[in-house]
Amino acid sequence: MLLHILNRSPATSEVYRQALAAMGPDDRLLLIEDGVQGALKGLVGRFGDVRGRLLALEEDLAARGLEPLCDDSVVRVDVEGFVTLTEEARKTVSWF
Repeated sequence: MLLHILNRSPATSEVYRQALAAMGPDDRLLLIEDGVQGALKGLVGRFGDVRGRLLALEEDLAARGLEPLCDDSVVRVDVEGFVTLTEEARKTVSWF
């Protein structure tokens, strides 16, 4: 499993498309910083079949006041969960 980390909002950047194209069937995509905007109900559809493997950093959702707007299909992880994901991943790829 590769962990892809996206810090750009899909509302303002197209880099998410590159991340999706590079992902394998077992890879996970973690939204951090402004990337957590992709977890919103109106934007989560852009991630298509990554549902179930799409995660968002709780601290970044909270910092932006987006927690109540996060789509239920997005898995929320805290910083400790982020560390665990990096330990489990064979490799991490950052998209910015």
